[in-house]
Amino acid sequence: MKNSVVAPLSMMVVFTLLLLLSGCEVVGDIFGAGVYTGMFIVIFVIVLIIFLIVRMTRRK
Repeated sequence: MKNSVVAPLSMMVVFTLLLLLSGCEVVGDIFGAGVYTGMFIVIFVIVLIIFLIVRMTRRK
Protein backbone atom coordinates (compact mmCIF):
# COMPACT_ATOMS: atom_id res chain seq x y z
CA MET A 1 0.00 0.00 0.00
CA LYS A 2 2.80 2.43 0.91
CA ASN A 3 4.67 2.02 -2.42
CA SER A 4 1.49 2.60 -4.42
CA VAL A 5 1.15 6.08 -2.86
CA VAL A 6 4.84 7.08 -2.83
CA ALA A 7 5.57 6.36 -6.50
CA PRO A 8 2.89 8.63 -8.00
CA LEU A 9 3.64 11.32 -5.41
CA SER A 10 7.36 11.30 -6.23
CA MET A 11 6.58 11.43 -9.95
CA MET A 12 4.36 14.48 -9.37
CA VAL A 13 7.16 16.20 -7.44
CA VAL A 14 9.67 15.51 -10.22
CA PHE A 15 7.24 16.70 -12.89
CA THR A 16 6.50 19.90 -10.93
CA LEU A 17 10.21 20.62 -10.53
CA LEU A 18 10.80 20.13 -14.26
CA LEU A 19 8.03 22.60 -15.07
CA LEU A 20 9.34 25.19 -12.63
CA LEU A 21 12.93 24.94 -13.88
CA SER A 22 11.93 25.33 -17.51
CA GLY A 23 9.85 28.37 -16.51
CA CYS A 24 12.95 29.98 -15.02
CA GLU A 25 14.80 29.43 -18.28
CA VAL A 26 12.02 31.13 -20.23
CA VAL A 27 12.09 34.14 -17.89
CA GLY A 28 15.87 34.34 -18.28
CA ASP A 29 15.52 34.33 -22.07
CA ILE A 30 12.90 37.08 -21.92
CA PHE A 31 15.17 39.26 -19.79
CA GLY A 32 18.09 38.55 -22.13
CA ALA A 33 16.03 39.73 -25.09
CA GLY A 34 15.02 42.79 -23.08
CA VAL A 35 18.65 43.68 -22.46
CA TYR A 36 19.44 43.64 -26.19
CA THR A 37 16.32 45.63 -27.00
CA GLY A 38 17.23 48.21 -24.36
CA MET A 39 20.77 48.50 -25.69
CA PHE A 40 19.44 49.02 -29.22
CA ILE A 41 17.07 51.77 -28.05
CA VAL A 42 19.80 53.55 -26.06
CA ILE A 43 22.21 53.45 -29.01
CA PHE A 44 19.47 54.73 -31.33
CA VAL A 45 18.67 57.65 -29.01
CA ILE A 46 22.37 58.57 -28.67
CA VAL A 47 22.84 58.52 -32.47
CA LEU A 48 19.69 60.61 -32.89
CA ILE A 49 20.93 63.22 -30.38
CA ILE A 50 24.34 63.41 -32.07
CA PHE A 51 22.66 63.76 -35.47
CA LEU A 52 20.46 66.61 -34.23
CA ILE A 53 23.41 68.42 -32.61
CA VAL A 54 25.49 68.14 -35.78
CA ARG A 55 22.60 69.33 -37.91
CA MET A 56 21.93 72.35 -35.67
CA THR A 57 25.58 73.39 -35.55
CA ARG A 58 25.92 73.28 -39.36
CA ARG A 59 23.16 75.86 -39.82
CA LYS A 60 24.95 78.55 -37.80
